[in-house]
Amino acid sequence: MNTLSTASKVPGITVGFWIIYVAATTLGETGGDAVSDTLDWGYLGGTAFFLAVFIILAVAQIRADKLHPPLYWATIVASTMFGTTMADFADRSLGIGYAGGSTLLFACVLVVLAIWYRAQGTITPVSVTTPKAEIFFWIAITFSQTLGTALGDWVSDGFDLGSATGALVFAAGLAVVAALYFWTNVSRVSLFWAALILARPLGATLGDFLDQPHDQGGLGLSRFLASAIIIGFIVACLFVLPQSAARQPERSAS
Repeated sequence: MNTLSTASKVPGITVGFWIIYVAATTLGETGGDAVSDTLDWGYLGGTAFFLAVFIILAVAQIRADKLHPPLYWATIVASTMFGTTMADFADRSLGIGYAGGSTLLFACVLVVLAIWYRAQGTITPVSVTTPKAEIFFWIAITFSQTLGTALGDWVSDGFDLGSATGALVFAAGLAVVAALYFWTNVSRVSLFWAALILARPLGATLGDFLDQPHDQGGLGLSRFLASAIIIGFIVACLFVLPQSAARQPERSAS
């Protein structure tokens, strides 16, 4: 007997996956702020621009016949840039506030995951093998990215902890998730989505640390320089770290 498997459109969830994901979310923060603030497009203009880019890349990703890591990670970056500007627009321009925005977005994530689970019976990344599953996946990813941005702003700005301390808070949260993964039987799917949400504000606070002035505890890099450095790091990771598709066992055959 041997087991046949179906390749997912999501990379295998490895250490390399999380390294690139945190870098992508950091780029989302610096790149999103560069367009909305530095170029003065505003949160609404930046949100509209990155939504258009995300839709184009997501359609290309869904239409692709298999996983193409550069396209996949470009779509993740577009999603996190859209999440950055969308969260800022909701929190600041609409006046919802950090707590209100985070609560609303958390509810949206839960609703999307619940609908996905009801429709397909699973919300695991290895199950993303069909266009329908991939649509659910990218909607959930986008809401989780936006939630992560709101959480990062709430912790670092709302509680006045600063970006460096905020990064440590979310790094500690990810450490707890990792401990639960290695030493408990907590649902791996739940831990994946929890890590996905926590990694976004870690990237956001790291991005703020890179471009904040020295007197605010940052490195004082320009947003465009910080973004260029992160892009170079992600490209290097794609060459060095393996990015094979996750595989879902399908059936057994003689």
